Amino acid sequence: MGAGADPLSHPARLRAANLTRTLVCLALLSLAVAVLALVFGRAGERIAVQMCVNVAAVVALGVFCGNTGIVSFGHGAFMAVGAYLSGILTMPAALQASSLPDLPAFLAGHELSFWMALPVVALTGLGFAALSGSAIARLAGASAAIASLGLLIITHGVGIAAREITRGSQTFFGVPRIVDLWVAFGAALVFILIARAYRESAQGLFARAVRDDADAAAALGINPARTRFVSWCLSGMLCTVAGALYGHMLGAFSPASFYLSLVFAHVAMMIVGGMASVGGAVAGVIGVTLLQDSVRQLEGGATVLGVTLPEVFGLTTVALGLAILLVIWLRPSGLVGAFELGPGAGARIFERITRRTHPAPAPARVPPATLRAEGLSRSFAGVKAVAGVSFEAPTGRVTGLIGPNGAGKSTLVNLMTRQYAADGGRTLIGDIDLSALSREEIVRHGVSRSFQNLRLFRGLTVYENVLVAALAAGHRRGQAAAIALRELQAFDLGGLAATRADALPYGARKRLEIARALAQDPAILLLDEPAAGMNPAETDDLADRLIAVCEARGIGILLIDHDLRFVNRLSDWTVVMNRGEVIAQGKPEDVRADPAVIEAYIGRGRTAAIAAKTEDVAKPIQQGATP
Repeated sequence: MGAGADPLSHPARLRAANLTRTLVCLALLSLAVAVLALVFGRAGERIAVQMCVNVAAVVALGVFCGNTGIVSFGHGAFMAVGAYLSGILTMPAALQASSLPDLPAFLAGHELSFWMALPVVALTGLGFAALSGSAIARLAGASAAIASLGLLIITHGVGIAAREITRGSQTFFGVPRIVDLWVAFGAALVFILIARAYRESAQGLFARAVRDDADAAAALGINPARTRFVSWCLSGMLCTVAGALYGHMLGAFSPASFYLSLVFAHVAMMIVGGMASVGGAVAGVIGVTLLQDSVRQLEGGATVLGVTLPEVFGLTTVALGLAILLVIWLRPSGLVGAFELGPGAGARIFERITRRTHPAPAPARVPPATLRAEGLSRSFAGVKAVAGVSFEAPTGRVTGLIGPNGAGKSTLVNLMTRQYAADGGRTLIGDIDLSALSREEIVRHGVSRSFQNLRLFRGLTVYENVLVAALAAGHRRGQAAAIALRELQAFDLGGLAATRADALPYGARKRLEIARALAQDPAILLLDEPAAGMNPAETDDLADRLIAVCEARGIGILLIDHDLRFVNRLSDWTVVMNRGEVIAQGKPEDVRADPAVIEAYIGRGRTAAIAAKTEDVAKPIQQGATP
């Protein structure tokens, strides 16, 4: 839909499309299981059981990897813990006494059913995940991936060393094989529903926002490490349960059963299908399972089209590696890509709009407050980017912050919002010293911002981008949804609500970033070059919308922009920076006539040449001239 389309015009079509996607994905899993079990008999049923258990494990892995964007190689550790613990708790007491004579007393002799052991396994997995996640969740990118591999290696080593519990590197036997097709298939469906529910929850949205841009998420009050920790804990707990299923499917295993080969297979399944979605995990498992089973038939040698193939050990691993390379080359986002199970944001937003009989309440006028910079300073490699800057930006006023390129304006905003730590000085709003707070806490005191370079959550829809901000501000889901819809309508984005942010035209992206900031009901809004790259018509439209917002809500705006016509139209007070210092501040008409401002924009030589023509010098500045 275009920006001007009526959002009520296509709700049925969107709901039908999303429902169809759900049914297609679930039908794909059901069809694969049915074909394997009914057509290929007992052998096919064994493959179907293994496929369903792998669906559970890979979906659990995707809860962390898909939502955070971090590839984990450590989830085999959780599966090992789940398999061994469940095996010990459910093993017949007589067999346990003979095969594990030195087992610690607190583990011995329980002989529980699988279903009674499962809560213990889940809670143990949660504890193990919390312990390991307290360190790993502080990391991001390759560092987190390497740390997760370290966890796997450590757990594997402990498994071999703890002979009295695991029998060391020898086979751990006597585990009841109770995972049949119905148990495995039911577990896969439950895991899919849990993963899907988490993905659409507030914490899941926070994790995906951090995945796309951690700094922008922090500016909304979202703690990146905390969101990764929550995802890691849930993922680890689910993977521990999947490990128990895997152990009860095998009946006998060793620490090597949960080491690199299994981890590589699960990561490959996730990447091949598409790491960003639950549907990708399901499709990846089905595709890779069928590929591996087909290739495995050729490992022992076969005749294909009259050609006799020799025995090739490890052919399944080679085929899996080639599959990953082909997918990364031809379709980097995976076979499924951004496809997702279940009704997504598009359907939900239109259902809410259809059901709502009353519009969202208009935002209340904010109480009086003043944002103050007091002697802020920051140097980079010995160069003073900001040097002792002091000024005020109260509510009910638009304060323009202007200056030539490199004057230190964006650096100043980053200091005020704790993106950078100041070398000296402080920022206050009222009596609260923002310089003593973390960057996630700034927004809770009524200060919200946009960025000089667009920092949207590109993997989220337009609606989800604004919803995340409202949820991060502490609103409940229903209230947050109403606020998100209100801000989207205020910036003419309602018709694009179900569109991914990275598919928007440039002007709409700029408006979306402002709408996202306003969804947090700030007292002071910091806008860093909001009109940059816009054409004149878009700039005028944005100015009208910002004026309306200020008049309706009484908020204060600190506005940075190089379009001086845009700044002059909006500003009640102008602060001018040059070379990291404030060189003038006052009413716009007074600032435009200040010789220091004219010199900063026009240059010392030209100023001396036309000093007698102050009005002619000030005029091009007023109209937006830059050096």
